[in-house]
Amino acid sequence: MGGVTADRRSRVLAPLEAKLPDLEALYVDLHRHPELAFAETRTSAEVARRLDASGYEVHTGLGRTGVLGVLRNGAGPTVMLRADMDALPVEEKTGLEYASTERALDAEGHDVPVMHACGHDMHVTWLSGAADLLAAGRDAWSGTVLAVFQPGEEVGDGAESMVRDGVFGPAGKPDVVLGQHLVPGPAGWVLTRPGVIMAATDALKIVLHGRGGHGSRPETTIDPVVLAASVILKLQTIVSRELSATDSAVVTVGSVHAGTVHNVIPDHATLEVGIRSFDQQVREKVLAAIERIVHGEAATAGCPKPPEITSLGKFGVTTNDDSVTAELTAAFREHFGADRTMEAPLVTGSEDFGEFGKAAGVPSVFWLVGGIDAETVLTAIGAGRFEQDVPSNHSPVFAPVIHPTLRAGVETLVVGALEKLGSSALG
Repeated sequence: MGGVTADRRSRVLAPLEAKLPDLEALYVDLHRHPELAFAETRTSAEVARRLDASGYEVHTGLGRTGVLGVLRNGAGPTVMLRADMDALPVEEKTGLEYASTERALDAEGHDVPVMHACGHDMHVTWLSGAADLLAAGRDAWSGTVLAVFQPGEEVGDGAESMVRDGVFGPAGKPDVVLGQHLVPGPAGWVLTRPGVIMAATDALKIVLHGRGGHGSRPETTIDPVVLAASVILKLQTIVSRELSATDSAVVTVGSVHAGTVHNVIPDHATLEVGIRSFDQQVREKVLAAIERIVHGEAATAGCPKPPEITSLGKFGVTTNDDSVTAELTAAFREHFGADRTMEAPLVTGSEDFGEFGKAAGVPSVFWLVGGIDAETVLTAIGAGRFEQDVPSNHSPVFAPVIHPTLRAGVETLVVGALEKLGSSALG
């Protein structure tokens, strides 16, 4: 560390103040025009244009709508910086002047509202700003920067899609992969954590097969609605009765569909189940328990054929490299101050960010940046009302404050990148 490192940071970050109005305009524009997973064509075009203007070698169409910017600056490490671009099928209710009114067709062809309810518009803006500053400040570092704008994070296949499409082909594999996420913490605060930081997710579709009939003659049927109710209740015993108190998992039945009218017993019921876990053994135990319970309940009900259990998608555990996390935490603490650099809690949400580091076989670090008015957050925490008073990601009223959130997220990416890039002859 020391004065040389701090001087490099200050030189690269010096133009940021003048660039904030343009970055704010980009964020507002992205928020107004959200796009669903793998449909981020407008967003991709804008980030590609900006990367090209900053002097990056630009590659588009990776993972369908992903963008890679390559900036070579002499010998040295290759550092990958990643931002995700996709929005969610959520109707915005923030009341913001720049709130989204967009609608689009989802993967099943349904017309849905679209909102940046998870902060990916801020992620794109952060990386656009950081990429521009690193390009303008090339006299302060050496090596190669890979700026990766990823589609489809919300559906869990975006990172793997970019890897399959050869994201590491144009400039080779990175030496380290860095990324960050907007969270409902105090704006401008940075939260890091060594080791596991985000949970694994498994999403399952369960079809229970009964025998339909008239609602007035249940004795002639095998009622899949009653069976579904039994399965739902029994699944809740996995965490409470099959896992140790020292283990952690969540099993949520988020969707139940059966029947169409009051007087017809349907012939099947469909459940969608989400599982969160932080440990592979716990993950396998929960999945095995779900399989056992569903088949057991179906057999008890006398179903005419076995239930169907299929995967709707999965995310691995997001795990940070201990050594690189320690380096970056020290750099953030030096830059932002100890009062704004905290240890992150375990996050039960999931990410596919880790797929890049896994595919490249290199260390990766993922950290969190707060984006909610600090006084609001701290007051809510002090009153024991954080969950009630501070909207979370994916909420229709999730609305980060633009400042100082915008500046902080650009700075974290620049500070992190410079910590791992080489020094130039001048730096």
